[in-house]
Amino acid sequence: MNSTRSITVLGPQRLTPTLVHAVRSAGVRGDFAVVTAGWQEREEEVDELRQHLQSEGIGEVVNLRLYHRAEEVFRDDPELQRLFRTRQERLRRMQEIYRLRLGFAMDAARELLLRRGEPDLLVPEREAAIAAIRELDRVHLERVKAIYQEFEAAAKPFERDAVVRHRNEIRGAIDGCAAFAVAGGHVALLLNRLRLFGVAEMVGERDVFAWSGGAMVCAERLVLFHDDPPQGAGNAEVLEAGLGLYSGLLPLPHARRRLRLEEPLKVALFARRFADLQCVAMDDGAILRWQPAAEGRPGRWEPIGGDGSRRLLPEGNTEALQAAA
Repeated sequence: MNSTRSITVLGPQRLTPTLVHAVRSAGVRGDFAVVTAGWQEREEEVDELRQHLQSEGIGEVVNLRLYHRAEEVFRDDPELQRLFRTRQERLRRMQEIYRLRLGFAMDAARELLLRRGEPDLLVPEREAAIAAIRELDRVHLERVKAIYQEFEAAAKPFERDAVVRHRNEIRGAIDGCAAFAVAGGHVALLLNRLRLFGVAEMVGERDVFAWSGGAMVCAERLVLFHDDPPQGAGNAEVLEAGLGLYSGLLPLPHARRRLRLEEPLKVALFARRFADLQCVAMDDGAILRWQPAAEGRPGRWEPIGGDGSRRLLPEGNTEALQAAA
């Protein structure tokens, strides 16, 4: 991660708001450009967030209103809306196919991790089963990327008047702010709106604060997870690449409600499948900040006060993240 910006990811804010503490510890003062598009029709309800920041004299909340802006764009440019819906329908069908294949691959990996027998026979097969899941995830990401590229080539959204007008307004709003923040909500919709206007490229070196679903979409990879969903098998699914505002971390907000962290098999399979990332359960009170490399120490994610963050380990347990001594 070469950026000089400060990156802070937080757990859920509704019951345990920690944003002010995180902002104070980062030494940030000034207005915040805030994305609440994941709240959809409730996007304008930022009074609580505004009071939370203004109570400490930190700055004003500048709501970028990406959800409403997108609705205006689609109203003014029906052709873009049609191309957008076609893209989303293709992505939905592709996700269904991926989910089908993923189910069989996950079943095989779980069965092998549970099986007892000669290690010299089982261990290579377990590794091969997990490698097969990783490859399936990788190929899925590539196919999703190809669909986005087809859409960009056909729609050329950044050349359309309706999008250009809003992009100029968004850029002007961000330019007047000291920091950039992304709240939670519907993660797929949130990511789509951020991408529609190319917001990530406007952030520059501003400090970034993201929580819940916002932390997920700002990462390099967006993974949907729920061990006990209302429907489906409960297998974590790679949805697509995230904004890539930070790397090396797979945040798992609301983990206590969504993951069975007390079951070693589930924890081990999750951690081994996404072994290239730190998989961190982020519940109420969790605050992590990227600490760049310094004096021979590699860069790392560190907790900033509070608690609520635990790393998933390939052995099937979890451990609390510790700040550097």
